[in-house]
Amino acid sequence: MNYLQRLEGENGQSESPHRVEAGSQSRNAALSKKQQKARKAAKQFWMKQLHSWHWISAAVSLIGMFLFAITGITLNHAQSISAEPRVVAGEALLPPHVLAILNRPGAANGPIPQAVSQKLQAIVGLNPGKVQPEWTDQEVYVAMPGPGSDAWISIDRTTGAVTSEHTNRGWISYLNDLHKGRNTGTAWFWFIDVFAVACIVFTITGLLLLQVHAKRRPTTWPMVGLGAAIPVIIAMFFIHS
Repeated sequence: MNYLQRLEGENGQSESPHRVEAGSQSRNAALSKKQQKARKAAKQFWMKQLHSWHWISAAVSLIGMFLFAITGITLNHAQSISAEPRVVAGEALLPPHVLAILNRPGAANGPIPQAVSQKLQAIVGLNPGKVQPEWTDQEVYVAMPGPGSDAWISIDRTTGAVTSEHTNRGWISYLNDLHKGRNTGTAWFWFIDVFAVACIVFTITGLLLLQVHAKRRPTTWPMVGLGAAIPVIIAMFFIHS
């Protein structure tokens, strides 16, 4: 009787080596199934997040991407798109009491007073609002550039004579300036940043989704490589050649 048999005879609780091994394999199999289930759940979670961020970023950037694509074409063919600027010139005279408001002490340190701005709107159709003008002893000059347009007002501080000009270059120029962020203000400045971030998220999540589906679509990476190679080749060999 060997040692193992003696232990079984004494305690009646010892297991054979085969039973011990079978129990160990069963526990390992159960642990492996749990790990596989956990990995599958994690993969499903991240795939769901990937798809969610992809469609959310697409929804946020859709209209902006369409606008920037169209204006990319119009900017690229700007010389072929004819547009006749419409220029409106104005001349008027500020009433003495309004001119007195403009020339009162301390006014030259800030924007044109509201009462003067409202009068300018009424007589020349331009309101300088909160635009900071250029003050001299003889003149107040206000430049008011905007997307697709330019405007300015000049006021003689002695006589109150007002000269103005407003140039409108049309809606194509307006959209092109939105594309470039030219004279568009703070709100549009931040919109471009948010739109750019949404586009980055859209492209990164799209790249990751391509990686997921590439096994079933053999042409995926050749097409991605071609899309990267074409602009690089053009930039290296055909620009300024």
